[in-house]
Amino acid sequence: MANSSDRPVAVVTGATSGMGWEITLDLARDHDVIAVGRSTSALAELDRLPNVSPHSADITDPAARTELIAALGRVDVIVHAAALGGAIALEDASHERWLEYLELDVVAPAELTRLCLPLLREAQGTVIFIGSGASTRAVPGSAVYTASKHALRGLADVLRIDEAKNGIRVATVAPGPTDTPMLRASRAAAGADYHPDDYIRPTSVARAVRFVVDSTPDVHITDVAVRPRRELS
Repeated sequence: MANSSDRPVAVVTGATSGMGWEITLDLARDHDVIAVGRSTSALAELDRLPNVSPHSADITDPAARTELIAALGRVDVIVHAAALGGAIALEDASHERWLEYLELDVVAPAELTRLCLPLLREAQGTVIFIGSGASTRAVPGSAVYTASKHALRGLADVLRIDEAKNGIRVATVAPGPTDTPMLRASRAAAGADYHPDDYIRPTSVARAVRFVVDSTPDVHITDVAVRPRRELS
């Protein structure tokens, strides 16, 4: 995965589906993108695209995280799009489910960022956490996901302060309900109707990420809320 060009390097987790897929496609226009995911078929498809290097990894595995970062010689942007979703109320949440959500939604992005810090500092790069509307307000019946996204927002806010002296920019891009396989599965599990036109398109989230990445050196875009045109109850 060594970068032999002068193009900036972006690492995108959750790159094999939904928002991560569209973010990867968009950034590949002018970045060399390390697309991290677990879907073999999707990784094979990404491998056929220019400027995209697919990397199969379970980012909740510490050894896999270390292997991924050790192979990189440069990181200008890291986008944490991998996440678990779905509504789980507190009364239905087992100890194992809490750990599963927190491991992927909070610990893995925190650890990947920590391992990337030397390269990010060298590049004065950008860290983007894909948050959620649930990172700023309570979502009834969704204690586990809401807690994990609140924690991710807190991580971003502290990291921004701590790394300001090193020139790293840290942003949270927080989409509302987005037409992704994760949302489709969640709605199906709830037995709810699904109307794709009601939701944000993943390409729109990719544009929001692009807005942060392309911001001029004099500014620090910290929080971008992406809401559907018509708010859903």
